[in-house]
Amino acid sequence: MKKNTFSEVVKPILVLGSICLVVTALLAYVNLITAPIIKAADDKAAAEARAEVLSEADGFETIDAKLPDEVKEAFKAKKDTGYVFKLSVKGYGGDIVLMCGIKSDGSIEKCKTLSHSETSGIGSRVVDNDGGYRDNYVGKTADNFSEVDAISGATISSTAYKKAISAAFDAYKIVKEAS
Repeated sequence: MKKNTFSEVVKPILVLGSICLVVTALLAYVNLITAPIIKAADDKAAAEARAEVLSEADGFETIDAKLPDEVKEAFKAKKDTGYVFKLSVKGYGGDIVLMCGIKSDGSIEKCKTLSHSETSGIGSRVVDNDGGYRDNYVGKTADNFSEVDAISGATISSTAYKKAISAAFDAYKIVKEAS
């Protein structure tokens, strides 16, 4: 008995190829529809985070300057009450993205983690927004932030967070001198 090559080989390839094309087209369409909604939600969350880490500001202006690589965005408060820096550093489990608000006197008002991939229960203690480690930086300046000790068992995450804070102070120095 002769096997039919078309029905056994070509037909399944055409059917699977067609299914893949339809699914890909549907995913592209869904992405096209949801991308602006996701961007708007991200922008709103970023604006809320800026307001949270520098509470006295009544609005922000974007700063365009050559800043350290860890600084992804920089903002100056409209009332000249300080600066906010969006930072991204490599932690143990992936990127740690945070906002750091530095008041006009050069001290940190607050830091807020926007996203992270740190190990739950260990590295996450460094980046969690429920206080703890990140609150050790509140009130610190470029002169004394290095006094904050790492969390035992999460030294890579702690070091990454400290690197982000250091980049924020470097950026603060650059934008302060430019203004």
